[in-house]
Amino acid sequence: MDASLTDEEMIRQYLTSRPNQCFETLYNRYVNKVYRRCLSMTKDSDKAEDFTHDIFLKVFDKLDGFQERSSFSTWLYSIAFNYCSDQLRKVKRFHFAPIEEGLRQDIPDTEDSQYHEETLLLVKQAMASLSESEQTLLQLKYEQELSIDEIAKVYKINPGTVKMRLKRSRDKIHRLYLKQYTAGHQ
Repeated sequence: MDASLTDEEMIRQYLTSRPNQCFETLYNRYVNKVYRRCLSMTKDSDKAEDFTHDIFLKVFDKLDGFQERSSFSTWLYSIAFNYCSDQLRKVKRFHFAPIEEGLRQDIPDTEDSQYHEETLLLVKQAMASLSESEQTLLQLKYEQELSIDEIAKVYKINPGTVKMRLKRSRDKIHRLYLKQYTAGHQ
């Protein structure tokens, strides 16, 4: 397979004539990135491997439906993100953990680590209060590291609109964080 071909050119030229080679080339190009995305979302290497495998099966099953409205990588990353989100949502819905599991055994010794943990908790709480679309937009930008243009293609909107929505979401998190922080320190 010609390594100089873009993903889209390879799909157009080889999907029907040499599908196995086309799949293998795309898999080799993206498996590590998809795995890292899954790992960042699941925090579990075994789950990340399973999710990566499932995502590529799903992508290859739907590859003939790829319409090039965005780049192949953007299409793949949005499938990966949605798949991981769906799987994690399903697990969360049916997960019953004993109360002790939530208690920390290793209480931090320093003020800095306590401050850091408190900040992370407040940011997570602020994120959780955003709408699902706001959360997804921020995750695409800051977790999946998609560019403004790639996000615009995924949402089929103007890049300027993406920038404004990102700014509003960041501002909203900042306001919620400050509100929670001041409420906790009075």
